[in-house]
Amino acid sequence: MTLTLTAELTERCDRCGAAGKVRAFLPAGGDLTFCGHHAHSHTDTIRTSADWVVIETGFSWGAI
Repeated sequence: MTLTLTAELTERCDRCGAAGKVRAFLPAGGDLTFCGHHAHSHTDTIRTSADWVVIETGFSWGAI
């Protein structure tokens, strides 16, 4: 899994519509964006499933 920091994610959480903090790009194509709550809830799955993860600068996420 490759991690990248970005100043701001403009996408909304795919689960609840809140501001996105983590965006995961999947090996089969496509991506999922998570708010802080859902990123923390799905840390293990994101870490093992995503090829590339973009994290908003300043967001503290357990996978890093």
